Amino acid sequence: MREIGDWAGRMMLDIGCGSGFHLPLWAGSAQRVVGVEPHPPLAALARRRTRVLANVTVLDGAAEELPVPDASVDVAHARWAYFFGPGCEPGLRELDRVVRRGGTAFVIDNDPTRSTFGEWFRRGFPEVDPDAVERFWSMHGWQRRRIDMGWSFASRTDLEAVVRIELPPAAAEQALDSHTGTSVDYAVNLWWRHF
Repeated sequence: MREIGDWAGRMMLDIGCGSGFHLPLWAGSAQRVVGVEPHPPLAALARRRTRVLANVTVLDGAAEELPVPDASVDVAHARWAYFFGPGCEPGLRELDRVVRRGGTAFVIDNDPTRSTFGEWFRRGFPEVDPDAVERFWSMHGWQRRRIDMGWSFASRTDLEAVVRIELPPAAAEQALDSHTGTSVDYAVNLWWRHF
């Protein structure tokens, strides 16, 4: 992401920041970081996580109605939050509103066409059409970089817990029954657009 749209010295917006896991990373070099989270308990966790970081603010809000002024964001980031292709047009309109000229928006999502986890994801979410998702982002002027990565856990219990969070129950159990060990290969799409 840094090579495409660096946030150093800039205003960074994390959409769907969850418990604020990434906010300290952004705060290390960004001038200001705003996390937006629609679920109040997660927003509260994010506030606690970042309470000593003077350049971080966490706001309650959603991608369809971002609580930040027009043209106030240099870099926007959403990781597995709201922006899943077709149907997220209201959020794209909000990005058009809040990202200033010269800014960059990033969306990170699962790539169900590759990797072991991608296969599990396809089984768990058969309604997701990867071709339709690709067409959607391309039609809206976004570019993609495919990234191969992996998950590695300290214990099988940890791996199982995360898989059960990420997938519907039947798909999670099928995946876990067919997989040994504490790691799994994983592929994501990094979508981005310059404004």
